[in-house]
Amino acid sequence: MEPTKAQNHTALADFVLLGFGCGLEPKMGPFVAFLVIYAITVLGNVLLVFLIRVSSRLHTPMYFFLMNLSLLDLCYSSTIAPKAMATFLAGSQTISFHGCAIQFFFFGVFVTTETFLLAAMAYDRYSAICSPLLYPVAMSKRVCLQLLVGSYVCGIINTMVQATFTFTLRFCGSREIDHFFCDIPALLSLSCSNTATNKLVLFTLSSLILVSTSMVILVSYACVITTILQIRSTEGRQKAFSTCTSHMVAVGVFYGTLTFMYAQPSSFISLAHSKEVSVFYTLVIPMLNPLIYSLRNKDVKEALQRTFGSMMLK
Repeated sequence: MEPTKAQNHTALADFVLLGFGCGLEPKMGPFVAFLVIYAITVLGNVLLVFLIRVSSRLHTPMYFFLMNLSLLDLCYSSTIAPKAMATFLAGSQTISFHGCAIQFFFFGVFVTTETFLLAAMAYDRYSAICSPLLYPVAMSKRVCLQLLVGSYVCGIINTMVQATFTFTLRFCGSREIDHFFCDIPALLSLSCSNTATNKLVLFTLSSLILVSTSMVILVSYACVITTILQIRSTEGRQKAFSTCTSHMVAVGVFYGTLTFMYAQPSSFISLAHSKEVSVFYTLVIPMLNPLIYSLRNKDVKEALQRTFGSMMLK
């Protein structure tokens, strides 16, 4: 076989997702844990999207972004969880080169888009609290759509760059990915090519995205907190803080895990620890987001009571 053909053959060979552990026996513990978390994730996010769609009182920019956040959480957890659960049941499960690239691409798009969407949500809270008179203009339907589309465009561009650099590498040694999905650090560790450029691109783009969006969030909330502290009424301050607290909690958890995974030098990352952290941001955070926003949000709880109360009366 000619060298070029041999390289193409090895490049397109199947990968093996090891999941947790290297044995071939089914792993029922991780399977049950993923199944429960994924079921709660799907139920919570679908319910939140349904409530926002059917309740006219929730047809505001804040809930428009929240609905799209739930859709993103649902999409990127669905990109990972079903295949991971199949891997746990089979013990060691193959995934084709193209299947790995597709999973990598969609997961990257959804996660990157969510970072920009969280920044847009922070800007929305800034506009609503710091400039209430200009809010209808600053956050019109057109602006909201532009922010949403822009978030997806940035997500697609970043992921296309990362995917191009990653899947043009040669994988001529072991095909066993020590992970439960096709993530960048695990793939780079398998390549027999020089991955220094890939690691630099990963670190640079991830840092740029996380720093820029987190700066928007921090500046927005610094202005929000300053404005809230100037409110004389205690009830008014509490109401303003309640609309922002849930967002700040979700942002802190999400950004903390992504920074650990992608925005630090690769020498500081342990693949064993990265799997544990990956569970958190691929499944646990999408499960918690609907709970954080609904349990701490009076409007969502009232919409839930009205919607299902009226259904029971019928």
